[in-house]
Amino acid sequence: MNIQEVLSDKVKEAVQSIFDKQLPNVEFQPTRKDFEGDVTIVVFPMLRVVKGNPVQIGEQIGAYLEEHVDAVAGFNVIKGFLNIVINDGFYLDFFNSISSVENFGFVKESDDAVMVEYSSPNTNKPLHLGHIRNNLLGYSVAEILKASGKKVYKTQIINDRGIHICKSMVAWQKFGSGETPESTGLKGDKLVGNYYVAFDKAYKEQIATLVAEGTDVKVAEKEAPILLEAKDMLLRWEAGDEETVALWKTMNGWVYKGFEVTYKNLGVDFDTLYYESDTYLLGKDVVAEGLKKGVFFKKEDGSVWIDLTEDGLDEKIVLRSDGTAVYMTQDIGTAIQRVKDHPDVNGMVYTVGNEQDYHFKVLFLILQKLGFSWSKKLHHLSYGMVDLPSGKMKSREGTVVDADDLMADMTQTAATISEELGKLEDYNETEKQSLYKMIGLGALKYYILKVDPKKRILFDPEESVDFQGNTGPFIQYTYARIQSILRKAESMGIDISKDAKVTELHGKEKELIKQLQIFPDIIQLAAENYSPALIANYTYDLVKEFNSFYQQVSILGESDEEKKVLRVQLSKKVAEVIQDAFKLLGVEVPERM
Repeated sequence: MNIQEVLSDKVKEAVQSIFDKQLPNVEFQPTRKDFEGDVTIVVFPMLRVVKGNPVQIGEQIGAYLEEHVDAVAGFNVIKGFLNIVINDGFYLDFFNSISSVENFGFVKESDDAVMVEYSSPNTNKPLHLGHIRNNLLGYSVAEILKASGKKVYKTQIINDRGIHICKSMVAWQKFGSGETPESTGLKGDKLVGNYYVAFDKAYKEQIATLVAEGTDVKVAEKEAPILLEAKDMLLRWEAGDEETVALWKTMNGWVYKGFEVTYKNLGVDFDTLYYESDTYLLGKDVVAEGLKKGVFFKKEDGSVWIDLTEDGLDEKIVLRSDGTAVYMTQDIGTAIQRVKDHPDVNGMVYTVGNEQDYHFKVLFLILQKLGFSWSKKLHHLSYGMVDLPSGKMKSREGTVVDADDLMADMTQTAATISEELGKLEDYNETEKQSLYKMIGLGALKYYILKVDPKKRILFDPEESVDFQGNTGPFIQYTYARIQSILRKAESMGIDISKDAKVTELHGKEKELIKQLQIFPDIIQLAAENYSPALIANYTYDLVKEFNSFYQQVSILGESDEEKKVLRVQLSKKVAEVIQDAFKLLGVEVPERM
């Protein structure tokens, strides 16, 4: 039980005893640096229940706590703020209780299962910078939910059908001369992406030709021969034409292998995969059932809709007049299918950009109206775009920032900066390359995840690899520094296997323990808010607190052996929490740096 939980019960007890009133809740905040105390109770909200002067109320409650709570060593009241001083013994007992606990703050997995969807790419082009933020967010949220006690299934739906896929296929047939990833040395997703670009180039050239011949622009855009070929190919695919399906399988196979390489390099994984080619007909039976129940209605042309105007939205089509499904229909059917496949799932998280905010409001509302109990636990993890400073790291296509290129560039940036700092003299080349990748990807991931998902990001690669400030490398460096301390402590024969016999704490030791104490609450808060940023910024605060401790308190040079043991133990625990927190972000930490 943390100190706030202890105090909360006792403050309510004090209000009942002193004022004969029941206090529904107690508001806490960190004690300001210029005040004495470890935790502050805000008196002002109590005035709704207890009438009187907030200073006098605070004094009375403080005196009660000092008398009835062993951990309270003293108090002071400034205006409406009751600052409580907690004795060192409380923090020492707490630290001793967690010092040897593995995965401190993590909760054992329960039966409450949630499915987290992320990535969900199209198979006509490689993954890009937008996919990187999507993957990092989805993966991290999944790991945070696991740490909070949820059972988690990571999934994606691969958009492997439609006109965009056929465009790449047509272009490969026309311009490819039978080339393959093996014959070109290109990753399969990049090869197919090149043909998507080639299609677009040919399409624009054909439009220009038609317009020059006197065809109206809008007509030319619809009647360009290469577009008509792609539409015809889509019809043949939907009809199950063997040759078309065989080419589709071959080219998609190239892309899947390319994606696997990118996912492995990025450090993300999935438990289950769904393919739009398998799910695009799902949902039509649900619409038919919803029609019978009056959830949907049919218009004169035969199309099926739902009226959400009373819910502040609008009318939404779920089935076209020709009986074909729209994306909403597929998403309804896919959500239901996922619960059938995983009956223990009691909620889902969709990691999708904020341009789809409205779509998910409609989807969740429809599923609620259809009566699915789990629909109330659906969440759209909406996020903003990622921008780069103008002119930096454009992909070979010249339009988007390729994910593989970005990761390679981040590794190179880390190498350049690390070599300039000149601290790797005793590393061999393999060790250097491994460290550069760890720093580069750590910088990329941390820079993106430290920002609230809803906010747009301007990603500056060089700034992200700075070894000072709120960056991944700064935190990685602190972790490596602690490992160096631990190695020296071991070589000195310092035994940290038993509790240190210390009765008083240095102020910096106390602040560090207080920071460790809130880690479990931060995990739960991050899970509730689907926000890796809370984990990232907590870790930065912990590292800042450790560096302040490191600069002001002697660790291995301390003459008192018991204090020395405590400080080494404290350093070790900080390192473990840094490592565990970074695992939740998908970031590795180096033993040396």
